[in-house]
Amino acid sequence: MADTVTKEITEETVAEETVAEQAAPVVIKKHRKIDITDTIMSVVTYIVYTFFAFVCVYPFYYIFINTISSNDLSARGKITFWPKELHLTNYVNVSHIPSLVDAFQISLARTVLGTLLTVGASAFLGYMFTRETMWHRKIWYRLTVATMYFNAGIIPFFITMKNIHLYDTFWVYILPTIVSPFYIVLCKTFVESVPKELTDAAELDGAGTIRTFISVIIPVIKPILATVAIFSAVAQWNSFQDTLLLTSSPKLSTLQFTLYQYINQASSLKAIVNSSTSTASMAASLAHAATATSIRMTVTIVVVAPILLVYPIFQKYFVKGIMIGAVKG
Repeated sequence: MADTVTKEITEETVAEETVAEQAAPVVIKKHRKIDITDTIMSVVTYIVYTFFAFVCVYPFYYIFINTISSNDLSARGKITFWPKELHLTNYVNVSHIPSLVDAFQISLARTVLGTLLTVGASAFLGYMFTRETMWHRKIWYRLTVATMYFNAGIIPFFITMKNIHLYDTFWVYILPTIVSPFYIVLCKTFVESVPKELTDAAELDGAGTIRTFISVIIPVIKPILATVAIFSAVAQWNSFQDTLLLTSSPKLSTLQFTLYQYINQASSLKAIVNSSTSTASMAASLAHAATATSIRMTVTIVVVAPILLVYPIFQKYFVKGIMIGAVKG
């Protein structure tokens, strides 16, 4: 009896599987036919982007190989693709610049501190401009954005800095750049994409404006914060005009301004060496440093290298932050 029941169950199972197989759709694998047009377009795309990448990378590569090659060959334009007569004298000479360490510390301090304050202020103001409870938020937002299109000029700015006693102080690098309308617009656009339920839930739990901003908004808007941080850091590091116009103390000179002065001195020294016949020994001892071209290229590498190291750190956030700003813009 048991064998009969088992046989019937087995037959029913086999029948059900057969019906299921018959009812299942038949999947036919089709091999996509390679179109000659698609192939040509792919090849052209790779060629164009390879050429574009080469155009972007080669100037940095060219400058670098000229800094480690013979300065004489570099001055005559003989270094194009491969370095020749390798040496590191140019970098040694640059490291001996007077007050270079102090200038580097000023540039590093203004970049780090200025970036942190700018990112914090931009994020907070961008968040506040999205809150309907902010007093006359539309008016304040429009006034902030208006400053992107109207600029009084260098002389009024210089007079203002002097009247508020920021002239010839370290804070002249920091305070005028904390509130940036462009960064505020980016942060505001990103905050608007955050679900309102998150802030509502925090407020129901008793969180105030500051608590909601720190605990809810900041963790969510990290991509745009990284984007603003990159923009601000590059602007602070490469800034040169404020040192020239708003400071007079050598102790406040930034790295770029100090290296600029050194370039001018090196060019003058090279001119003196070339025009004098009694300084042959000096010319021999300054065979590398006296070449203005190699010095300029070395300075370029020293100035650009630290900022280039920042991009890989924030790259994964950078594209996301820009894309959201572009879609919502």
